[in-house]
Amino acid sequence: MARAIDHDIQAVQSLTAVPTIMQVIAHTTGLRWICVSRVTPDAWTMCAVRDELNFGLAPGDEIAIADTFCDQVRRTDTGIVIDEVSNDPLYHDHPIPKKFGFESYFSLPIYRKDGQFFGTLCGLDPGRASLRSASTLNTLKLFAELLSSQIETESALADTRAALAHERDIAELREQFIAILGHDLRTPLSSIMTGAQVIDRLTSDERILRVSARMTRSGQRIASLIDSVMDFARSKMDGALAAERRWEADLHGTLNHVVAELAGAYPDRQIEARLAVDGKVFCDLRRIGQVASNLILNALVHGSAEAPVVVAATITDGALCLTVSNAGTPIPVAVMDRLFQPFWRGERSSKVDGLGLGLYIASEIARAHQGTLAVDSTAARTVFTLTIPCGTPQD
Repeated sequence: MARAIDHDIQAVQSLTAVPTIMQVIAHTTGLRWICVSRVTPDAWTMCAVRDELNFGLAPGDEIAIADTFCDQVRRTDTGIVIDEVSNDPLYHDHPIPKKFGFESYFSLPIYRKDGQFFGTLCGLDPGRASLRSASTLNTLKLFAELLSSQIETESALADTRAALAHERDIAELREQFIAILGHDLRTPLSSIMTGAQVIDRLTSDERILRVSARMTRSGQRIASLIDSVMDFARSKMDGALAAERRWEADLHGTLNHVVAELAGAYPDRQIEARLAVDGKVFCDLRRIGQVASNLILNALVHGSAEAPVVVAATITDGALCLTVSNAGTPIPVAVMDRLFQPFWRGERSSKVDGLGLGLYIASEIARAHQGTLAVDSTAARTVFTLTIPCGTPQD
């Protein structure tokens, strides 16, 4: 309960309108003590106060519930308004006015959005005040309703902020864990890859060499998955994927190497390279090769095995344009809208055992180069297009 009360006090304190409302009430009524209180069956707690009488109560202070009229307001859902205690037929002999020394007083209920009782808007003064007049009473009720709305809105906003902060903390911990795990997996993986290389050197037995080759391919696959996870974690933790850009003159050679590597891994498939990259490009050469590899692999896995995958690269109008196209079933529009989201593999996920990070990472690399990655899919071809600026002398 104490934590809930503290939360409610903070909610009222954070409302910039509360001091203004209390100032207007004081000016309108002449009362020199105005407050917003949290009222429960067990306690009356100060949330905000305007005190010109030096009562000495501060936010968080409590008064015994029996020493207030607010518990009666809570139980009856009816406000109390007194112009002059000494002449009031109900309260002239009541001990509470005598204890606190007030002559005029009001207490109006404040509710939560769901109708639950929150507390009261109160005011008092040792002198007489005209609080029962229609205009004054309507004004006080209006301010109580306004506070009801504002307190509930601020409370909901605070809950949302807390939930978002909690989710952000969890996300950061998760991404840090992924990054650490990926780093720690490299050591045993390196031992496996080294062992496979040693086996290749020590034997000529074809059966053993085939096992060694499978170990190597599996190790390379695991390394690729680790790289993808690490890239994803970095992009989420840093807000963007890092790209170490510099002027590169051998983009043609890098792309040729990627094509040859995947052609060797998929000997039954045809990959056509149409590369005409003449000139320097300001880029991260490794990252551009990574985009090409991801796009070609995507085309090999999801495209038709009866038609070649075509890889083309040109420099046109000061921009590098890399396209990877394949034949096959066109990508549905609903799927295209989510292709570049992390871990998204869509309806075709049964064809590949990857994490669904390839296209997401490719799009992040494009963004790191101030470029774009787009897709167009028709019954004839599906084409992914990477476009990045070649750079300027200032780069």
